[in-house]
Formats: sequence, C-alpha cells, structure tokens
Amino acid sequence: MSIQVGMKGRADATVSPADTASAVGSGLLPVFATPSMIALMENAAVNAVQSALEEGQGTVGTHMDVSHDAATPVGMAVYAEAELTAVDGRKLIFAVRAFDQAGPIGGGVHERFIITNDRFLAKARKRGEV
Repeated sequence: MSIQVGMKGRADATVSPADTASAVGSGLLPVFATPSMIALMENAAVNAVQSALEEGQGTVGTHMDVSHDAATPVGMAVYAEAELTAVDGRKLIFAVRAFDQAGPIGGGVHERFIITNDRFLAKARKRGEV
C-alpha cells in the first residue's frame, strides 16, 4: 500500500479530568483543552497513514493551524477525523476536524513529515548531548 490523497483516519476519546484546560495548563476551566483536541487530531492523522508506511517509518507533526470553536465538558465522547489532502515528497497535509456528541468543536490543517524512526531518534539523542 502507498500513501495516497484521500486516506482517512479517526481517533476517539472520552474527555477526562486530565484532558481539561485546567489540568494541562492552557486555561483555568475544566473543559476539553485545545492541546488535548490537537493531540486527538494528530492521532487521527497518524491513523490515516501509518499502515501505508514502510517498516521502521513513522510520521511527526510539524505544523498545526486549527480553531477550537466549542467547549466540551468532562465525560463527553469526542473524536477527530483526518483526511490526507496533499503529498509533497515526505510532507503530508491533512484536513482535520474534531467533534463531540453535540457536533463540531474544531477544525483546520495539519502537516506531518514521514521519518525513519531510528534516524529521527538518533538526531534527538544527539541534541540532548549539547
């Protein structure tokens, strides 16, 4: 299988106290945090393409441009969808959207790059030697 425009992924969760703005430090209220929504969107993008990658490959997020449009309380189910809209060499562009049980809560564009896991981790370790 190869990576192709139109591939789709999804990620599901239930908002827990650990997912709230007050818990992650992005705000003071006990509602689904924007960083938690972004992580769910990234997970959906990973799910869209991971099975099409070669063994030892992965993707890393490099850019996210999203809006968070509605508050979601603790205990509510949420999910994100990602659709691959462009492939430019190793760069992948996704349309991402997030929903709760009442409807849409956010959306935007997410960029990821295909990497070789071992090389990527070696570079990260080398940075830590500074």
